[in-house]
Amino acid sequence: MILLFLQPQSVSSTLPSLADRIDALLPQTQCTKCGYPACRPYAEAIADGKAGHNQCPPGGEQGIARIAAIIGKPVIPLNPANGVERPRPVAVIDERLCIGCTLCIQACPVDAIVGAAKQMHTVLPGLCTGCDLCVAPCPVDCIDMVEATPGKTGWDAWSQEQADAARARFQFRVFRLRREKEENDARLAAKAVAKLKAVEAEPTLTPEQRAEQERKRAIIQAAMERARLQKEQQAARAQAQPGMQDVSRGVRRQIDEVNARLEHQPKED
Repeated sequence: MILLFLQPQSVSSTLPSLADRIDALLPQTQCTKCGYPACRPYAEAIADGKAGHNQCPPGGEQGIARIAAIIGKPVIPLNPANGVERPRPVAVIDERLCIGCTLCIQACPVDAIVGAAKQMHTVLPGLCTGCDLCVAPCPVDCIDMVEATPGKTGWDAWSQEQADAARARFQFRVFRLRREKEENDARLAAKAVAKLKAVEAEPTLTPEQRAEQERKRAIIQAAMERARLQKEQQAARAQAQPGMQDVSRGVRRQIDEVNARLEHQPKED
């Protein structure tokens, strides 16, 4: 008989934190109505005692009760300062009026709007969380929020599978925007270095030109140092956020799994 002795894992490393548990109960619409930039920061604020558990209109009364149960607090009414509980809406773009400005695409936290510059945009209704964030930036007022779940609010109008999918898309969007910024910063830095080398290659420089060259060198070096520090800070923040390490593969896999479940979920009449 062969006996296997397994090294016990740390309990703290396997159990979800209170913020994790609260975040799992939020609808992940990323609407900012709670007063925070996304669902995760709101969950962390509740866990730290810095925010009330009644600030999420999309979650509604059911959401408040779900959170109250795990933080040991009473169920209280939704804070009217954060909005009202309502049927879940979906954004609809009037194609006749859309001018293709892309402002709505930039505002959507879950990449539910597709289109190109100066081309008509459209909303993917199955991905839209009803956050309303695309409405205000539209310069031609061509976006309407239409009820998608008449008579149903809160978690009667939203499923856990939809919330998980919205969280995955939001996290991937954060990763994508960060990657695009880093790539753009790298291009600008490379361009600046090439320009500096071209100036240094000049065979003869007057004292004034030499002084200007040194000034430009200092500006470029300072900009590159700022970019390096920002990259380090972003990497540190990514490591501090659960699920953001190697998010390109992890989030893609999560999206695929959730979408597969949604495809097999029976549709309501």
